[in-house]
Parts: sequence; C-alpha cells; structure tokens
Amino acid sequence: MGEEKKEEKSGETVSRRKYLGAVGGLAVAAAIGWGLAGYLASKPPAAVKTITKTETITATATPTVTTPAKLTKLKIGVQGPMTGPAAYAGKDFMNAYKLALEERGGKIAGIPVELVPIDCESDPEKAVRAYERAIMVEGIHVGACGWHSSVHLALMDVWAAHKFPHIAHFGAAKTILEKFRSNPEYYKWTMAKWWPIPEKLVVGYIETIFKAIEDGIITPKTKKVSIYVEDTDWGRSAGKAFEEGFKKKGWEVASFDVAPLDETEHVPMLTKIKGLNPDVLAVTWTGAAPVTSLIKQTREVGLRSIIIADGLGWITGWYEMAGKASDYVLDMIPQWTTPKAKAFVEKFKSKYGYEPSPSTGGLAYDNALFAFAVIEEVLKRTGGVWDDHARELVVDVVRKERFAFREGILMECYTEDPNDPPDLIVGEHYYIFPVIQYFDGKGKIVWPPAWAEAKFTPPPWFK
Repeated sequence: MGEEKKEEKSGETVSRRKYLGAVGGLAVAAAIGWGLAGYLASKPPAAVKTITKTETITATATPTVTTPAKLTKLKIGVQGPMTGPAAYAGKDFMNAYKLALEERGGKIAGIPVELVPIDCESDPEKAVRAYERAIMVEGIHVGACGWHSSVHLALMDVWAAHKFPHIAHFGAAKTILEKFRSNPEYYKWTMAKWWPIPEKLVVGYIETIFKAIEDGIITPKTKKVSIYVEDTDWGRSAGKAFEEGFKKKGWEVASFDVAPLDETEHVPMLTKIKGLNPDVLAVTWTGAAPVTSLIKQTREVGLRSIIIADGLGWITGWYEMAGKASDYVLDMIPQWTTPKAKAFVEKFKSKYGYEPSPSTGGLAYDNALFAFAVIEEVLKRTGGVWDDHARELVVDVVRKERFAFREGILMECYTEDPNDPPDLIVGEHYYIFPVIQYFDGKGKIVWPPAWAEAKFTPPPWFK
C-alpha cells in the first residue's frame, strides 16, 4: 500500500513539472508577442506585413495502467427462503445448487466456487437487507435463483443500484414485467425470469376444464369460478390470470378472495365459497402448511367443486400433509420424464435422503446449470477477470445474444423471450408445464393432449 502511494505522488510531481514548464513557455511567448506588437505599432501602417505563428503546447502525463486481477475464488449468491413458511423451497434450491456444482468439480472456468445462501425468510424487507449484506460484506460476485415475486420486485432496486447481475429468479408475477418495462435499462440486471407470468401458464387449467366439457366428461352447473389466493404479488397475479381466463370463456367469477401467506384456518372462507356453489375453485399458495391445510379443509366443509391447487406439488412431502384429500385435484408442475431427470432424482435422493419436488429441486438444478453456463461463458471471455465489464457481459450474453440452454433435465430449451424480457419463451420445445391430476399422491398428465397419460376424471362429489 505504501509503495503504491509513493508511486502515485511521484506521478503527480512529474505531471505538475511538465504542466508548469508548458505554462512557462506560453508566458515567454506571450511576452515576446506583446513586445513585437509594440514595435510594429510604432511603424507607419502602410509598410506593415504581419506573419503570425501559433504553437500549442500540451501537458501530458503517462497514466498508470492497472491490469485487473483474475479471480482466485468466485462467490455466487443463491437467493431463496432458507427459513420461514417456504423453507422447503430454499432447502431444495441449496441442495440442487450444491449437487450441480459438485458435478463440475466445484469450479467454473477453472476457478473455485463458493455458494453463499441469501435468506429472504419470505419477507421482501429482510431480503433487501440480506442481499445488501451479501454484496457489501460477503463480497459475492453474482447472484442467482430466488422464489417469491414480492422479493423479486424488491430486489430489482438493489440490483439496479449496485449494477449487479442476478440470473434466473423464480419470482413470476406480472408486476415484475411491468416494473422492468418502466425502465428497461435501469432494471436490466434481472435476467431469464425462471417462472413465466401466470397468464402464460394458467391457460392449461382452463383448457383442461373446457376439453372435459367438450368431451362430455363434465357438465357445469353454474358456470362460476371462485378464486382464493395468498395475499402476495404472486397470489394476486395468478388470481387475476384465472379471473381473466374464465371470463374469456363466458364464466362468472363468483368470488375473489385473498388471505395471508401463512394462513392455515380456511374453514370460514371455504364455507362462504361453498354457499356460492362454483363449479371450480382455483387456489394458489406457496407455503406448505397453508395449502395442504386448505386442501384438507375443502373436504371438511363438503365443497362440491373441481379444485385447481396451483403449486400443491411444489412442496416436498406435500402428500404426507394433504393425504387423500388431494385426490382429483388439478396442479401444474413439471414431471420427471426424461432419463436425465430420473437420474437426477436418484442422485439427489442418494445424497440428501429425500425426493425433491420437480418445481423446486428439479427447476433449481436446471437453474444452477443455466447460471453456471452463463458465468463460464463470461469468464472465458474476460480471462477469469470479474469487473464492471464482466457484470455487463452477463446481461449481454443472456439478453442481447439470446443465450439458449438445452442441457437441462426438465425443459427442452431455456432462453429469454426477446419480445417479453425477462420472461423465458413459453411453448412447445421451450418452457411448458403439463396439467396433472392427483391420485394417491401421484400425478397423471391430462394436458396437453399430446402428453396426456389419462383423461380428466371428475370427482365423485361433482354432481
């Protein structure tokens, strides 16, 4: 540190000496000029011919060039609810990331990697504090993953303020796209949103119901839907998507209700909904206890509706909590269909002692593979240096160059939608979830028709 300071002062002295020399030269030239002007002014004007020569003297100093140092360790922040009501997701996230990193020898581009958990506790304010600490104190270089939409929204301002790249957060609400569109350059640091907005996915549920009507499997009694969701950005966004989707089909929305993220006493609300007699009840909750208790309580109150429980299968061990009450319920989650996916499950179970959820463990594993591949591409181009240019390059690789990842276990291709960033492209051969119907804790695909393992089965109480 002392030598660097001395070198800096020496550079200042040289620079100042050259600058003063230049100024002195200009002063002499000015004095001569003024003397010449006085002499010429004393001569008769008719005989005067003036030749002027101007010289510019520029003071320069040789700059000190500092070559950025190569990383000796890369720190990746893994964001998620490591504690709190959605801790099951954070647990799967970290385990999937550890497994993905272990498979590549703990390194990216030859550089050792440390995974730093960033716990939001399912609270946006706590998420902001934790992420600020991860950047300023723990010194992470890049972030990835995440679960809640409300947390995603809050962290967008942290990333923008620090010009800090975060890859593939799961937060899905439409409000995230709206915030991004308000200033795409400022909010560019969120990329490859790992869960598309609900409007792009819930269509599968609606198509399932109306295909069953078309095939004569069910006959609607009231053509009404009730919507009951967690009071979060995700819940409201998903609820709005259900509302708009069923309205387009000519159905009436009998009720739209919200409750706290950690609500477990649903009997009063379900009793009210039962009195409205909707053909369909659509719910979504990201907490384990709230959604499984809701499913059981629909049976307790004798609800006679078809139930869509978006996200029930996200939770590891959900069937142990919900039990037989989950039979006939519709959900939308990826499945362990490919050989690579099945191999991942076995490896995960062998290492951690439990089977992961496809929506948290499986998607988080693909999330890690995607993030690692992007980071590796950046490090190859920078020669192992991580600086402002590298951070900008992360955005460029994902967004401007349309990075496409085809080595995942659940989706055929992950790539950001150039027409709707930071969402991923949704559709066949890209990102798509099948609709499944549960029986004895196992889901059978009922939509899309090309993937269907069975037709939709109406619950016996739907008469």
